[in-house]
Amino acid sequence: MAELTPMRKQYLEMKQKYPDCILFFRLGDFYEMFDDDARTVSRELDGFRDVRDNAQKLIANIEAETREQCGIKNIRIKYNKVFGYYIEVSRGQADLVPKDWVRKQTTVNSERFINEDLKRLESNILTAQDRIVKLEYDLFCDLRQKCVDAVEQIQATASAVAAVDVLCDLAQVAVDNHYCKPEVDDSTVVDITDGRHPVVEQMQKDSLFVPNDTFLDCGENTLAIITGPNMAGKSTYMRQVALICLMAQVGSFVPAKRARIGVLDRVFTRIGASDDLAGGQSTFMVEMTEVAELLKNATSRSLLILDEIGRGTSTYDGMSIARAVLEYCADHKKLGAKTLFATHYHELTALEGQLDGVKNYNVAAKKRGDSVVFLRKIVRGGADQSYGIEVAKLAGVPTKVLTRARAILAELEQGAAALTAGEAAPAPAAEEPEQCSFGDMNALAVAEELRRVDINTLTPIEAMNLVFQLKRKLELG
Repeated sequence: MAELTPMRKQYLEMKQKYPDCILFFRLGDFYEMFDDDARTVSRELDGFRDVRDNAQKLIANIEAETREQCGIKNIRIKYNKVFGYYIEVSRGQADLVPKDWVRKQTTVNSERFINEDLKRLESNILTAQDRIVKLEYDLFCDLRQKCVDAVEQIQATASAVAAVDVLCDLAQVAVDNHYCKPEVDDSTVVDITDGRHPVVEQMQKDSLFVPNDTFLDCGENTLAIITGPNMAGKSTYMRQVALICLMAQVGSFVPAKRARIGVLDRVFTRIGASDDLAGGQSTFMVEMTEVAELLKNATSRSLLILDEIGRGTSTYDGMSIARAVLEYCADHKKLGAKTLFATHYHELTALEGQLDGVKNYNVAAKKRGDSVVFLRKIVRGGADQSYGIEVAKLAGVPTKVLTRARAILAELEQGAAALTAGEAAPAPAAEEPEQCSFGDMNALAVAEELRRVDINTLTPIEAMNLVFQLKRKLELG
């Protein structure tokens, strides 16, 4: 019996060690299709390959054997296109040639012969490649048919090997990166202590990844409004929560100190800015399409990750859409899904206390002069500003532009403060329209419009725009 291959030896050792493992029974079925020694799949094919690859060596061996058998020292085996291979003997030694040799040609100084061994070798050499191709195809067809006959065993083996491969990889990653075993149950809770992003933490080789806690349920903590500076880590935090939930439900350990994950039916995301210009869709249209799909298909068992809803249109439109989506997600009669909602519309933080299940969180940051330090920690409460100019400075925006931006921001903030003070004053009493002049009617209309404004939802730039529009109406009147 041929010597066992290393793979076959390993298989037999593992099968003996784990006799009840179904994987090794499947591998056994697969192995029975082949010879223990892979080189003996076809001895005929191996012979033709040897002839093709070692023709000169074979000719030299026959030449040496013939010289020894006949006692003719100057025998040479040569080749030309007319006669092919032949044995050349000097005319003085032609009488020593065996009788079964066939003369093919006589020259001035030599005689040329052929014998059966040389004919057979010549035929093999000249036809070796064609025979190799035919034999390989025949063997391929035979193997293909064997695979078809054993397709169920092969698929079962492949499935088992794939599962073992995935589980081994997950185990290795868990050990290397200090993951914890999550508790997965049928609750509606997502409770994570010191959660980390499994990819980002690997990329940060020069700094420590700051872990964060998360608690969501379908009760008092249904929706978290997350505010804070650009570049502070809001998107990273939300994505890590989604990844931890996904990893827990596929059977993996998770990057956290402790985790309890209620089973989710789906994870929906609306993250980033992208367009589909070839399809005629703008960035905002793509965003709204994704929001529409999310709201139509999500359930109370879903996890929603919403990042900067409403940024691609005017401030009023964007904030109105963001608030409406937020209210829909938090309303248990309509959806009530666990939601992480990142936004720069700080006005939305007023919804905590107004809507059940809404809580405010922000990414801590510390301002030092004109610079800002991101602490990467998620804490309770809403952020007071977005530090956009400071982030622009970090990005390398020219100093003159930053200086002008700060001046404009100060003007806008002063305008908003002035508008707020004006709103606090008592509104003048309305008079009967028929007793007013055209100018008085215009003033009354401006006063009524001002009375309807909700100053709690205005940003500084919106306040300045409103003052400009009202002033223009008064001047035209």
